[in-house]
Order: sequence, then structure tokens, then C-alpha cells
Amino acid sequence: MTNTLRPFHLAFPVYNLDIARKFYGEVLGCHEGRSTDHWIDFNLFGHQIVAHLSDAPRPLNKSDVDVEAVPIPRFGVVLTLNEWSALAEQVQAAAIQFIVKPQVRFRGQAGEQATMFFLDPFGNAIEFKAMSDLTQLFGV
Repeated sequence: MTNTLRPFHLAFPVYNLDIARKFYGEVLGCHEGRSTDHWIDFNLFGHQIVAHLSDAPRPLNKSDVDVEAVPIPRFGVVLTLNEWSALAEQVQAAAIQFIVKPQVRFRGQAGEQATMFFLDPFGNAIEFKAMSDLTQLFGV
């Protein structure tokens, strides 16, 4: 297996493409790629996410991690601390309600990370994090 990180691809449901453009394009700063009347590609920090029109609601479930109940399923990206801080400010400025407010979790432990959780306008859960030590992303 190669150590070269490859972009992931994620398709997810939305019920309105104009709202998706505003949230992913303006709030999160994702550049728009190809699109049709039924879907839009976005560049999420080098990864391809695709908003597909769907009328099926997405149930929100939660799981306990540390002392917080966090949403599942969810998606997101591990950012640098500077990118994470800038994005946290953008999301706060857009008055997006957090499920878990921006904070540092597991402070002083293996896996210490800055993290935040919120929903897009369609109920899709998103998490962005920044590791204090990226080598601890998968290990202890």
C-alpha cells in the first residue's frame, strides 16, 4: 500500500441545491466543481463531496465519546490548527449552531485534538478536527 494520501469521495443527500451552494460554498468556503440539476461537486479541502438532491431525511443518531454525545454518521476533515481556527470563526460568524462547540478534547492525552461538530441545513453531521500531534490520529 502507498503512503500517498488520496482524496476521498462522499455523496450525501440535500433537498435544495441553492441552499447547498450557500452553505458549502459561502459558509465553508468550498469551491464548486461540476454540477447538474440534480447534484453539485464541492472541493472540501482537496476532497470531493457531492450534494445530491433527495427528499429522504437523514436521521441523527449520537454516540458517547469522552463526555460528549457526538452525531453519527458524520463526515469531515482533519485540518491544521490554523485552518481549523479559521473555519471555526467562519462557522461562528455564519451563526451556525454547534452540536459540540469548538474545543480541545483529550487534553494532555494521546489523541489530543481541537474539534467541532455541527449540522448542515439538511441534517448532515460534520466534524472538523486538528490534531496536536498528527501521528496520534490512528494510534495511542
